[in-house]
Amino acid sequence: MVRTAQAHSPTKERLLDAAERLMLAKGFAATSVEEICEAAKLTKGSFFHYFESKEQLGKAVLERFCKSGARLHAGFCGVEKDPLKRVYNYIDGAVTLSQDPSMGSGCLLGTFSQELCDTSPEIRRACEQGFAAWKQQFGEELEAAKRKYAPKGDWSPKELAEHFIAILEGSLILGKAGQDMQVVGRNLRHFKRYVQQLFGR
Repeated sequence: MVRTAQAHSPTKERLLDAAERLMLAKGFAATSVEEICEAAKLTKGSFFHYFESKEQLGKAVLERFCKSGARLHAGFCGVEKDPLKRVYNYIDGAVTLSQDPSMGSGCLLGTFSQELCDTSPEIRRACEQGFAAWKQQFGEELEAAKRKYAPKGDWSPKELAEHFIAILEGSLILGKAGQDMQVVGRNLRHFKRYVQQLFGR
């Protein structure tokens, strides 16, 4: 029986850490349970102590990844009170993050969406929820800025948040294919200029 206690045990975190690294580098299907256990320096018995299957582990890795993304959002916006400055801080934070070497592996949410949405209904739902939460969170920032600075603007904050996600995820794909992750920052800066035009400042 899979253990439900000690949800945040060090052993479980080692499995999640190893799985995330390998699945970002190789994809879900190409990553075996044996490789995960070897990378975590644990036995398969330890794996099945916490997870019934690789799919269950994949879902747990994805959910943890999305939670870390929500914390990242708060870090990007910081303690700034002005809503439009929060929006620009968020975009600038994403540009800065895109320069981190770790971004060369892409985004787990995007990777799983491309690879698993047609084969794993459970992970597809988790991907859908992850993108929806991301869009909601950034959309709320844009909504607050719109109320203050562009209340008559003929555009939707949630759709603009979705546009941001599409640009970022698409740029990560382009960057991986071309082995040039600078494309992410370039496209995000174009997005920022577009947002500045919408707000007129």
